[in-house]
Amino acid sequence: MEQNIHNRFETIVKNTLRAFRYRNYRLFFFGQGISLIGTWMQSVATSWLVYRLTHSSLSLGLVAFSGQIPVFLISPFAGVLNDRWNRRHALIIIQFMALFQALSLAIFTITGHAMVLNIIGLTFFLGIVNAFEMPTRQSLVVELVDDRKDLGNAIALNSTVFNGARLIGPAIAGVLVARFGEGVCFFSNAATYLAAIIAFCLMTNSNSTNNTKRQNIFSELKEGFAYAVKFKPIRDLLLLIVLLSFVGMSFPVVLPVIAAKVLGGGSGVYGALVAASGFGAFIATVFLATRASVLGFVRIVSTGMFLFGIVLIGFSFSRMVSVSLVLVAIAGGAMILNMAASNTIIQTIVDENKRGRVMSMYVMAFMGSAPAGSIFSGYIANSFGAPVAVFIGGLCALAGGMVFAKRLPEIRKIIQPIYREKGIFPATDQSMESAIELGNTPE
Repeated sequence: MEQNIHNRFETIVKNTLRAFRYRNYRLFFFGQGISLIGTWMQSVATSWLVYRLTHSSLSLGLVAFSGQIPVFLISPFAGVLNDRWNRRHALIIIQFMALFQALSLAIFTITGHAMVLNIIGLTFFLGIVNAFEMPTRQSLVVELVDDRKDLGNAIALNSTVFNGARLIGPAIAGVLVARFGEGVCFFSNAATYLAAIIAFCLMTNSNSTNNTKRQNIFSELKEGFAYAVKFKPIRDLLLLIVLLSFVGMSFPVVLPVIAAKVLGGGSGVYGALVAASGFGAFIATVFLATRASVLGFVRIVSTGMFLFGIVLIGFSFSRMVSVSLVLVAIAGGAMILNMAASNTIIQTIVDENKRGRVMSMYVMAFMGSAPAGSIFSGYIANSFGAPVAVFIGGLCALAGGMVFAKRLPEIRKIIQPIYREKGIFPATDQSMESAIELGNTPE
């Protein structure tokens, strides 16, 4: 009995970490892990700095908007270039640009020259950097694993390191901000970019950009959009991400207000709320990483959207720190289940020569609607209170989940042949029928 439990545990661990078989992926994972801790430290420190300087929900929304709008405007063009570039080389340059931004923000803050205007300017610059970095990094993951059956695991582990950093970074930032001020967090973030740069430099060459004849950049952009719009599963997933981003990326904007005014805390409570969201997201991505394949991910997307909406509504009524931490953790888990599962499905079914463009649209959907959500959330919080803004977001998420649930049968019908062609679908019709009888219809 004990031996069986040990063997089962060993199998689960081996299955969860199977993408670590690839050296390039290991370098990517650990380099990004260190860098992302710094990124989350800077994110928390920036929000707290803005709130400390202005005590305004609207200012928090404007700063968030300045970092998100470049992603919406630039990422489609970045996606076209992404399909042409050596992605590893591009990411090295991008990391240096992000390092420069963090150093500049640190110098302004430590010298006492930090103002909302220069914070907005530097955040806007980082938004431009992210418009290129995010689709490039998302597309690179595919090049780091040799067996496409391991792609879902690689993406889930990538989400795990992102959310593990989301758990660690805010906790560190809460302590550093309270003791030394925000500038130390910005300097620390600049230093962590070196880990990512070193990791990319140590990788063996991985350039799978296609060599087909190039068109005008606008023609390729149009081709990518047409492909995404006509391919219903990708279109529906992107639309759901737009809605999830609107409510999911905007509710963190009001967290400093909720921490200070609703829960009666300070930077420590705010850091704890962000860390709790990261903890829930981390657990969710570990769950996804343990799955042997992407089968069932469409159902996970639908369930995650419903759960996210319900928890946001509950969070809007909470006035206790302990209850709020639990609800934020569940919300973070539900949100990342939706995001990571959608990412995996899209990366699995997309045509290789359009991967960069489609992933830029994923980033555009993920970040592009967030500027409007940030402004909307900041305005509602300023006018009616932060809990009302969170409540409205929860209602929107529930409505989106209901619409997507009605689309599930059609989505499954389209992507099942693709999974079968790629060897992801059960090997025999009999195993497929068994799955259907058990209520586990493969997506």
